[in-house]
Amino acid sequence: MFESLLTAEGLIGLITLVLMEIVLGIDNIIFIAILCGFLPKKEDQKRARTIGLTLALAIRVLLLFTISWIIKLVNPLFFIQDFGVTGRDLILFSGGVFLIYKTMVEIYHKVKGDGMEHGPKARTLTVAQAILQITIIDIVFSFDSILTAVGLSRGITIMVTAVVISMIVMLMFAPYVSDFINKYPSLKVLALVFLVAIGFLLVIESLHMHIDKSYVYVAMGFSLIVELLNIKIRGVKHK
Repeated sequence: MFESLLTAEGLIGLITLVLMEIVLGIDNIIFIAILCGFLPKKEDQKRARTIGLTLALAIRVLLLFTISWIIKLVNPLFFIQDFGVTGRDLILFSGGVFLIYKTMVEIYHKVKGDGMEHGPKARTLTVAQAILQITIIDIVFSFDSILTAVGLSRGITIMVTAVVISMIVMLMFAPYVSDFINKYPSLKVLALVFLVAIGFLLVIESLHMHIDKSYVYVAMGFSLIVELLNIKIRGVKHK
């Protein structure tokens, strides 16, 4: 079963898939980080992150063992004139709309000033609410991730191993990402804008119009560097 991992081709495929899964998981980590910021207790934040990423791992492994069903999701279920609507389209569209709505609501409260993390106007979530929302977005991101994995490798052992390793890496770094984003309000807004962009990409993808995600990643990476420089400059001025 694990013989494929012991070959040069298998190891290269595994490393490629792990890196790809980590990159695709950035959206998920940011969404989880923002949601966990609305949990008042640190232990609840840790619990929600752990359960959320564990659920993501379980969902992705489960989907890997139903590849034949997933592949069928790209076949049209019905037609709107000449446009064939597939199961994947419905999942991506609904997930994209949910992500856009959720993040736009958070941006709206930020602009109004009633989304502050402290004080009488602080908005909070329960652990169950956070886990439910994390699970919903996990399912959407999992389909995107699994379809990518299927395109890069046909070995189920390699795909499952890559998903497990990438999730362990994300579980290790998620607390640091969460603390970093929640420490700086401007970074949190930047992260929310990034999620809105990802939501639009999911909707566009569901309409069979492909836009390379790398454009969004590069743009947001540049914006992140600029904002980190601004934070550094503000820190120097306050000394």
